[in-house]
Amino acid sequence: QVQVMESGGGLVQPGGSLRLSCAASGSMRSFYNMKWYRQAPGKERELVASITVGGSTNYADSVKGRFTISRGDARNTVDLQMNSLKPEDTAVYYCNAANTFWGQGTQVTVSS
Repeated sequence: QVQVMESGGGLVQPGGSLRLSCAASGSMRSFYNMKWYRQAPGKERELVASITVGGSTNYADSVKGRFTISRGDARNTVDLQMNSLKPEDTAVYYCNAANTFWGQGTQVTVSS
């Protein structure tokens, strides 16, 4: 069984920064592709950023140049550095491992 846990959400003013972290642990014997999704109230869940086992990254157009996804030092950990945050970035952010395992989500609120 695999557990996925996010951390690092919170309240930040427009233009500010936050760093989210995710760790997938449990019965994992290899490295997995990791992804960050988000879901705003009344909207569908959308893919924000992804990173492959080999380190290739991909971003939604709405966050390109502002967000950076990177792997942590430990196996199957991933961070999301979010800069120049906008009110429209407000959402619950979810980490996904191996296109299968989901975390509970962490709230990010961008507001003055």
